Parts: sequence; C-alpha cells; structure tokens
Amino acid sequence: MNGTVYLVGAGPGDPKLLTRRGLELLQECDCIVYDALIGQELLDLARSDAELIFVGKRSGQHSMTQDEINALLVALSQDGNSVCRLKGGDPFVFGRGGEEALFCAAHEVPFQIVPGVSSSIAAPAYAGIPVTQRDVAASFAVVTGHTAGDDAPPEALPVADTIIFLMGIKALPVIVRRLLERGELSDKPVAVVRWGTTSNQQTVVGTLSTIEAEVKRAGLKTPALIVVGEVVRLRDELRWFDSRPLWGQT
Repeated sequence: MNGTVYLVGAGPGDPKLLTRRGLELLQECDCIVYDALIGQELLDLARSDAELIFVGKRSGQHSMTQDEINALLVALSQDGNSVCRLKGGDPFVFGRGGEEALFCAAHEVPFQIVPGVSSSIAAPAYAGIPVTQRDVAASFAVVTGHTAGDDAPPEALPVADTIIFLMGIKALPVIVRRLLERGELSDKPVAVVRWGTTSNQQTVVGTLSTIEAEVKRAGLKTPALIVVGEVVRLRDELRWFDSRPLWGQT
C-alpha cells in the first residue's frame, strides 16, 4: 500500500512559524525530504528514527534535479513510507509543489498539501513593512527575480502598488533598470531583506536610484527578497523585530 506524501510548507525561516499541522507531520512521518532553506532547528523536531533526505537546490547547485525529486517521492511512497516533503515558505508559492503533486497524482500516490507562511509576506512583516496599507497600497504582487530578466517581455513585470521579488538579489540591477524603463520614479522606495524572520535577518532600504549601492555596501547575498513600493517608508515607524534590545546578540 502506498504511503501518503505530505507537501508541507515549513514557513519563512523562524521555526516557530511552522504550522501545527506541519509540526505533527514532521514528528510522525517515516521520511523527511527537505530543501536547502530548512534549518537544523526544524530537522531536530523530526521523529528520532525518521530518514532525513536532503534534496536542496541553491544558486544553480542541485543535489537532485526536480525530476529526480519527483521520482524519489513516488518511490518512497511505493515502499510504504509516509513522506513529509518539507519546503521553505509555502509549497505552492514558487516552491514547485504543484509539479510534485501532479507527479504523485499521475502515479496514483496519495498526497496532501499543508500550506506554510510565505516569506513574501513574513519577511517584509518582520522588517516592519506591510505589503498593503490603507491609502498607501491596495494591491501587491509576488514574482521571482527571473521575471525581470532581459529576455522577459516588459509586460512580465506586474503592475501593483507593492511588488515583492523572491530570489531576486542577483537580478537586482536588471529589476531596477526595467522598473525605471517603464516609468517608475527614481525615488521609489525599495527594501532588500535577507534571512527574513531569523536572527540573521538583515534589511537594507533605499530607492531605485540608490538600492544597488546600498546592497553592495552591506554585502547582502542570497537568500533575500526585494520589496518595491511606498509601503517601505513605513519601516521607520513599524520596525520592531530588529530594533529590540540585544538584537543580534547570541
């Protein structure tokens, strides 16, 4: 009998933001198949005899291809295992969870989706930046940095009051250029948040004309997301996570 594959959103980084259902499955499943952004604190919550299988993909370095991951999930299920497929953020928000679910369905493997807190919302919140705000931003869009690539058509960039670019730090120069080319003002506020919701969180704020230099000065690398919009100005008043006493001291 095939075991069930659970596509579980692990949340944005802080282990405390894992959902109750996600925690239950992490503690119950036979196999934990996890991505690169899954921290050790989460893995320590797994059943003591669970098999932990790393399938992470970061910056072009893949321990497994997506096809291999799909096949692995099915094989583990067909061996009778319950499988917790642990993904950063939410499995259906640029997590390729849909592909894995479709592959399971095609092979008659039972699966369930367990939503997670997406970094696209949580990281800005921990930086003191709401993605919507009355009289400031009535809409937001979430895209990947690849959306702004030189080969992408101009209409690929969404029109919204707030735009969040996931996996966008390497594409920052192109993102800035393409936003300016379509008519955005050079003083449009921008924030870059690295390792959002964790004790390593870094936030850099600037404008379309200054953010590249600010990010370079701060030495920000992946994983980071970019927030573009007037809501960034609210950080001065709403900053809370990284303004606490003893912040950054361990």
